Amino acid sequence: MYDVSIIGAGVIGSAIARELSKYKLSVALIEKESDVSTGASKANTGIVHGGYVAKAGTLKGELCIQGNSMYEKLNEELNFGYQKTGGLVLAFNDEDEKTLEKLYKNALKVGQPKEDIEIIYGDQIKEIEPYVSDQVQAAFYCRSIGITSPYQFTIALAENAVDNGVDLKLESEVINIEKKNEYFEIETVKEKVKSRYIINAAGIYADQIAAMLDTDDFKIYPMRGEYVVFSKSQGHLVNTVIFQAPNPKTKGVVTTTTTHGNFMIGPNAEEIDKKNDVSTSFKEIKYIIDQARKSIPNFDTNRMLRTFAGLRPKSTREDFIIEESKIKGFIQAAGIDSPGLTSSPAIAKRIVKLLAESGLELSPKKDFNSQRPAIEIKKDEDFAGEIDHENPAKNIICRCEKVTEAEILDALNRSIPIKTTDAIKRRTWAKTGECQANFCESRIKKIISRELSIPVSEVENRDEDYVPERLDVYELKKKLNKN
Repeated sequence: MYDVSIIGAGVIGSAIARELSKYKLSVALIEKESDVSTGASKANTGIVHGGYVAKAGTLKGELCIQGNSMYEKLNEELNFGYQKTGGLVLAFNDEDEKTLEKLYKNALKVGQPKEDIEIIYGDQIKEIEPYVSDQVQAAFYCRSIGITSPYQFTIALAENAVDNGVDLKLESEVINIEKKNEYFEIETVKEKVKSRYIINAAGIYADQIAAMLDTDDFKIYPMRGEYVVFSKSQGHLVNTVIFQAPNPKTKGVVTTTTTHGNFMIGPNAEEIDKKNDVSTSFKEIKYIIDQARKSIPNFDTNRMLRTFAGLRPKSTREDFIIEESKIKGFIQAAGIDSPGLTSSPAIAKRIVKLLAESGLELSPKKDFNSQRPAIEIKKDEDFAGEIDHENPAKNIICRCEKVTEAEILDALNRSIPIKTTDAIKRRTWAKTGECQANFCESRIKKIISRELSIPVSEVENRDEDYVPERLDVYELKKKLNKN
């Protein structure tokens, strides 16, 4: 019998699990895939938004600004990678400037410090972003915006939760839930789990989980966003996160860098029917490239590395759904689209408060360990890596990103069991460089095979069964060059 079971090990479920691991509770974190962070949490822009992005008076507005303020300490504890870069929202005409003024007023309403925001012009913009378009008329500057690796953040949260006693149940898709007298019975494809409380943090599938207890008074519909990642040779083009003046559907196509220095553009916003369709298309990628050139005109599409897409779990309520349902003990953490990543640590605290209000006794642990060491080892340009099978700390497995065997072994020996090359990628940044895994993937497979004592042929690349149709980057470059 668990005190609390959390369904979904994305960033929301993992943040809740870590927060609950601070108390003397038995907690289960239930995930249908073979690793954490395989849904929306791995495929987004990785922006730690400023509070201005959501309307004052909404949960999004309240929790975004709270969550933003928690990242610096969390990164000190969990070492997932976070940089406070600041961000600009660009105006290209008078109408856009009016939008910036609204953003400024809304930022003050949600509690953004006045010294954190301003509207700037001309040379002020160019001083921050030398490569920005000359067509930019004004910009809303928010200093508290930052970037993170969304999947490394999620992994760090889940790993620290497990290290503090949470039971992680992977490959455990929930197929039914029944309410008994004093508890819930959660049926997964592997077992039946008894729990006094349930947190529904199932992302794009949250309405389907809610329907198992007839509490689906909302619907989740997928909003697909496609992205393009470029090599680090283009990373110098942006210093902050650059947005365009938003509209009701999207915050506009963003130009940014990753925490590892890659240039990245996206997303668009497409309403789609299938909850697993993360394919990319030439039409939408071309649109993203054209829109991104409005902000940064001179990036080189010949330096593209890959495209990808993610699904935002939009809800029919148009705000975060964080509440106890009509069934006592069944709590919703649903409809968490943007700025969900930013808000996640604050959402976790809100959920714990709801549990306390519902009658769960919270007794803090004296031995809670907030620390989680990094997997990635920072290396300077003089790092003397080589193909050296006798020395894991120097034995380079991924040449592009200088990932060593020691880092891969560290990832494999942490508290979350992993068995795919993509799981290694999410933890170490291997497979993400110029050669796009042509050199390292077979080497990673051999290490996983050796450490798990399974045949190399049984080592998979992906955690999910569904393989999306993604544009071949070489074909994409050819097509763009013809146009």
